[in-house]
Amino acid sequence: MARYIGPRTRKSRRLGQLLDDNKAKYYDRRPYPPGDHGRRRVRETDYLIQLREKQKVRHIYGVLEKQFRRYYKEAARRPGITGDNLMQILETRLDNVFYRSGLAKTRPQARQIVNHSHIQVNGKKVNIPSFNVKAGDIVTVKERSKDILVIRHAADTAGDRLAPEWLDVNLDERRIIVRDVPSRAQIDTAIKEQLVVELYSK
Repeated sequence: MARYIGPRTRKSRRLGQLLDDNKAKYYDRRPYPPGDHGRRRVRETDYLIQLREKQKVRHIYGVLEKQFRRYYKEAARRPGITGDNLMQILETRLDNVFYRSGLAKTRPQARQIVNHSHIQVNGKKVNIPSFNVKAGDIVTVKERSKDILVIRHAADTAGDRLAPEWLDVNLDERRIIVRDVPSRAQIDTAIKEQLVVELYSK
């Protein structure tokens, strides 16, 4: 399955949770599942609830199923709580870090900026959105890319969205310093990751 590029509001309606803040007005207008039978009652089994939660995480972070399964296996190998490890892996993706900094309006936009080679990590070009940053890494925008329209607009309006405390962001210099790997308490994504762990543990 290729990456989903259709209407994100449709996915939000199907999963029962707003996945893109920019689409709030469309989601509020029709907060029920899409399709002719969207308003009918559905028997919510444990499997359905777990699957829906997994799909939420995948669509929020823009990750394909095969890649997400690899993330889960990596999280399970690491010491500590598997769910917390999984969320840390997703949060430290380069595209998510760039989005969290306020230099991109959405995660898809951040992914495109990274793909187009506008970003450097510790002075080296990185064009892989799934690249995982580590504590102490410095993420910067290339000199020639600092004033491209999407980055300038995002930086000018970033006051609407505060950067998380595990990132040190300088919007004027287009620089992000990763202070530390975030703890689960510092990740504000409304996800019940334990349901995802239960699903993959079967």
